[in-house]
Amino acid sequence: MGLEVRIEGRTGAMSLDVDLSVGGAPTVVVGPNAAGKTTLLLAILGALRPERGRIALDGRALFDAELGIDSPVEERRIAFVPQRYALFPHLTVLANVAFGASGRSGRARRARARGLLDELGLGALAARRPRALSGGEAQRVALARALAGTPRALLLDEPLAALDASVREEIRRLLAARVASLGIPTIIVTHDSADAEAFDGTIVVMEGGRVTQRGTMPEIAARPATPYVRDLLRAPSRM
Repeated sequence: MGLEVRIEGRTGAMSLDVDLSVGGAPTVVVGPNAAGKTTLLLAILGALRPERGRIALDGRALFDAELGIDSPVEERRIAFVPQRYALFPHLTVLANVAFGASGRSGRARRARARGLLDELGLGALAARRPRALSGGEAQRVALARALAGTPRALLLDEPLAALDASVREEIRRLLAARVASLGIPTIIVTHDSADAEAFDGTIVVMEGGRVTQRGTMPEIAARPATPYVRDLLRAPSRM
């Protein structure tokens, strides 16, 4: 069943025309700046309302313009990791992750947080504040917080863009493996071809608010549909 997205018309400051179907394998959305990639994620999350269309997860409508359905963000159970991770600077790593496990008792939230930190190799950092973390550590803490609520889908907005080149490849491999193990619909936004290839899923190219090409990386490389795609494939990775 997965995540089904059909959006048309004005959405926030952008006009989108997007049709996506996301199953167990990740979908990687690439495109230039101002292509509408983040707007798409925010619409799926429920933070922005499209003019027309339908968004459904596992067969349940989260948004349907014709039927007047627009579930609030907190009811969609979709996790979102923004580009700069948005960790709370005044909370410890443990408290940041526990915050994502809302709806449970305090003890259960902390237990859930500790378990995720251990899984991601961050258990020793539980008492630290975000300012004491490296870029790779902060990225993994943000992922742990997103997963703490046991989401039904995951949205990652440029998850590797803030990382130094020295750790980018390592975190890319770790994140790709973790996403593959989740088995939930996942959309990753990037504009780095090496990031797109690492997640081993369907590539969707967005330009000017609409999809201009989709397929696997070999399919897109064999027949790039636009000058942007040709430039993307020629550009060196930011590893």
